[in-house]
Amino acid sequence: MVDRFSDPLLSIQEAARHLQLPDRTLQRWLRHDNAAGAPLVHSVEPVKRGWPSLPFVAIVEAYVLRSLRGYLSMSRIRDATEAVRNTFDDEYGLATRRIATDGVDIFVEYADGELARARDGQRPIREVITDYLHYISWEPGERYPYRLRLRQYPDVAPVVIDPRFGWGTPVVAGANIQVDAIVGMWKAGESLETVAAEYGLSRDQVEAICQVATRDQAA
Repeated sequence: MVDRFSDPLLSIQEAARHLQLPDRTLQRWLRHDNAAGAPLVHSVEPVKRGWPSLPFVAIVEAYVLRSLRGYLSMSRIRDATEAVRNTFDDEYGLATRRIATDGVDIFVEYADGELARARDGQRPIREVITDYLHYISWEPGERYPYRLRLRQYPDVAPVVIDPRFGWGTPVVAGANIQVDAIVGMWKAGESLETVAAEYGLSRDQVEAICQVATRDQAA
């Protein structure tokens, strides 16, 4: 059983790619000079330089902060993070179930209410954050999440990060097949139909997964 708080799952580069974040942004969130000396995103000591250092809870923290990029300055992100942790009395406040209720109000407050608008479609920040949090899953009665769905993959082929499967590497929801295995087989020259038959998926699912995964890798 993987510990969501202490077992490293992804490297900074891997997490940034899956969350569609610049490496430098995630590295900045991991620094200890943020939020009254605490990092915005937790990490653990990697076994070797460049090896995984982000446990599952940290991946969720980074995902939540990603929803604020473009709406809050770095200083306001730090202040809002500290406010969430203090209000919840929880150092992992960004990942707790309460983030979907009380936390949204805190973020909106730091964004000066509904005046903060998205660049695409002029959506209020409340709507944007709520949309992001929809992709985090909590078990009934559980305080911390157990799964994160990656927003860039379409409904036909939902992909999740679930520490119970694949040691935290993205897998196809339900089938629990690692995305890297699917993409690797396709890149090796196998047709979409062959890959689909190998893993019990549809051609459309394999095509969607390969399109998104290769686009992320090229970014």
